Amino acid sequence: SSENERNGLVIDSPNGTIAAVQIAGLVARRIVCWAEQGGTIAIGERFGLIRFGSRVDVFLPKNAVPRVAVGQTAVGGETVLAEFGGTAVTPLVRIS
Repeated sequence: SSENERNGLVIDSPNGTIAAVQIAGLVARRIVCWAEQGGTIAIGERFGLIRFGSRVDVFLPKNAVPRVAVGQTAVGGETVLAEFGGTAVTPLVRIS
């Protein structure tokens, strides 16, 4: 629903631009995001949370090879969502 609380994050990496949208339900409305514009984030690092849970939509570049299925539950900092040619280019990426 368009009334749900949302927070968008754009990550510029050597592998392409990645976007994540945290979405909290009407009841939860408790998004926390620790990432700061212009900062960096490490591969696997948690950038925030949604109190009481909800969902995060992730948008990957075309060269990404998905390692999860649509609707699959993923654990932040643990579940590998996609690979980019099998290797990580850099451990840190910039947040736009």
